[in-house]
Amino acid sequence: MTEQGLQRVIVEHVTPEIDAGRFYIKKVAGDTVRVEADVFTDGHDHIGARLLYRHENEKKWSYVPMHHFNNDRWFANFDLPKTGFYHYTVTGWVDHADTWHHGFIKKYQDAQRLEVELLIGADLLEWMLPSATKADQKKIGKIVALLRDQSKYEAAVNEVLGAEIHYLIQQYPNLENATTYSRELKAYVDRDKAGFSSWYCFFPRSASLVEGKHGTFKDCEALLPRIAEMGFDVLYFPPVHPIGHNFRKGKNNAVKALPGDDGVPYAIGSEEGGHKDILKDLGTLQDFKHLIKEAAAHGLEVAMDFAIQCSPDHPYVKQHPKWFKWRPDGTVQYAENPPKKYQDILPINFENDDWQNLWKELKSILTYWCEQGIRIFRVDNPHTKSFNFWEWCIAEVQKQYPGTIFLSEAFTKPKVMKELAKLGYTQSYTYYVWRNSKQELIEYMTELTQTEMKDYYRPNFWPNTHDINPYSLQGGWEPSFITRYFMAATLSSNYGIFGPVYELMYHDPYPGKEEYLNSEKYEVRHWDWEKRNKLTDVITRVNAARKVNPALQSTNNISFCEIDNDSMLAYYKKSGDNHIICVVNLDPYNKQFGHLKTPLHELGVFPNEDFTAYDILTGRSYIWNQEWNYIELNPYDLPVHLFKIEI
Repeated sequence: MTEQGLQRVIVEHVTPEIDAGRFYIKKVAGDTVRVEADVFTDGHDHIGARLLYRHENEKKWSYVPMHHFNNDRWFANFDLPKTGFYHYTVTGWVDHADTWHHGFIKKYQDAQRLEVELLIGADLLEWMLPSATKADQKKIGKIVALLRDQSKYEAAVNEVLGAEIHYLIQQYPNLENATTYSRELKAYVDRDKAGFSSWYCFFPRSASLVEGKHGTFKDCEALLPRIAEMGFDVLYFPPVHPIGHNFRKGKNNAVKALPGDDGVPYAIGSEEGGHKDILKDLGTLQDFKHLIKEAAAHGLEVAMDFAIQCSPDHPYVKQHPKWFKWRPDGTVQYAENPPKKYQDILPINFENDDWQNLWKELKSILTYWCEQGIRIFRVDNPHTKSFNFWEWCIAEVQKQYPGTIFLSEAFTKPKVMKELAKLGYTQSYTYYVWRNSKQELIEYMTELTQTEMKDYYRPNFWPNTHDINPYSLQGGWEPSFITRYFMAATLSSNYGIFGPVYELMYHDPYPGKEEYLNSEKYEVRHWDWEKRNKLTDVITRVNAARKVNPALQSTNNISFCEIDNDSMLAYYKKSGDNHIICVVNLDPYNKQFGHLKTPLHELGVFPNEDFTAYDILTGRSYIWNQEWNYIELNPYDLPVHLFKIEI
């Protein structure tokens, strides 16, 4: 015998639920969660179900009724108006009052006498009194008395057939033997930028307008109007800390640096300090804080790189030798990815006896920069660090500094990337950079938006990074840069570019690799920050469209449209009455054409009813009135359409 002996309802298969409730789902303020569950019982009694939810700061549960829609599957929605954790679960019960009421109506329609049924109903209604409001208690009392008064049979029957009893049954169910789902599930609600952002990355040391001169934070400030004008809202810097001298790498990753070589910013630490310090060539901490303030005035939020690795000169090496691996010959183990060697970088050893102090110190780096005004971190290679550390660290930082965003820069095995997202990363890098064909793009977007991943994995699409010069762009062909950018910015609500390299279409590869020749990782570069081209214009127009079209501010609202050409990709996004259709010519060398199947049902229009496809990028309008419409894209003109559908 068990305590649940009187519970007859089964509640199971609740969604969304990540790994049996081990992890939380992710939303942003203003979102709605649709919760579904299997709810059923033995026999033929009616049942009821509720979705219970509460914010972490609320003690009392709120609820909404769930509705049956298919094969014992029930659903309900609840809103997420503020940031923080929400808890939710499902409860179900045998609804004896509703069962009685339904049976009463059937018997009445069969012309049966209902004296006993009236008395049964009176007992069921009387049970509601303790939980009813004072006003409803009066109503219930009168109805109970009427149902028990055999002299008023006709009036009692009519009362049962009326609307008020139905309302009372729905309002005050008997939950004494209700079954509540075995787990309380959680949703973490972020600020808006977690779900919608446009990132621009550049190395501050390459910000100078004077060729041959090391850039500074002051130089970065001069670039803010240009970046803001293009419509970006996150300005991401690779590490800005002191760079080590021992085993410093030279240009193009040369093992030995020449005099004057600047080194790799990811080889963090020197006699100037470590992760809480600024490279003197860039300026001072006050200069950096001033840059953060000036960026905010231009609508840009500065994101820092958090790279858990040290140069051999980092103060940690002497202060905390246990945090590193030491080889039998007395030398410290540098980073390796055989056959690659990174002699200028020492990885942290998370399996050491002093791990608790290590965790605290690493967390203190993040909180230190939070104190300086940073709330976004791009984390370098998180997949090579302890999972347990990340789960603890991210939660602790976000508890102390709510709204802190963490972007996972992990290009690795799928399960590892997913685990990092589950553990708390706000956004995640993806395989987009290597998805090129129509089939690949549709399959990957379907995985991201139609499977369980949609509830915990927020993709951030980058067509290139300072580490990756993809083969698809190494030809330097302008239409390729436009299409790869356009898809990143419209398929995903979060995206970024490695700025001047991308918009200036620099593409020279290191021979045989997906890396840049003369990469900024190894040397200071000079860029023509005043240059404009067609791609710059496209970037500006797309970012402007993203800001005013809610349909482009979400990732999971995508559906792909049929188009009878495998070299063309079309997809539809909707938010309320905002309808967007994107069409892409995936062939950067040839004009492509075909017929697009327009989602008339979703648009709310009928065949032969006129509607307008307005191309935001070109300003051209097309009047359509059929389901299938002709599309033609010449890559030498513009290889994409960004249609706003006007009805």
